[in-house]
Amino acid sequence: MSSSKIRNGDEVMVVSGKDRGRRGTVTRVLDNGKVVVEGINMVKKHVRPDPNAGVQGGIEEREMPLHVSNVMLYNPQTEKGERVGFKWLGEGEDRRKVRVFKSSGEVVDA
Repeated sequence: MSSSKIRNGDEVMVVSGKDRGRRGTVTRVLDNGKVVVEGINMVKKHVRPDPNAGVQGGIEEREMPLHVSNVMLYNPQTEKGERVGFKWLGEGEDRRKVRVFKSSGEVVDA
């Protein structure tokens, strides 16, 4: 189990940049502290044709990574992006580390 604050499949809200205020789902978490969010940070990329790989070439739109500090986990109860912390639940062998919203202490992971 990964102990990062933002994970694949999380719904996040963009806090800064050209897409500030928009929501999307995390499709990838990169090793360099960046995340790719579905439909967010779209750029036009000029692609050179490569017949060997079957690439036609031209201008394509693709999602580019955002730094993880520019997104916050979305809380459906408050309908805002919120900070996330960690808490240990249970005793003994049943003990596990879960993510919680800082404002309410509510557990993020089911």
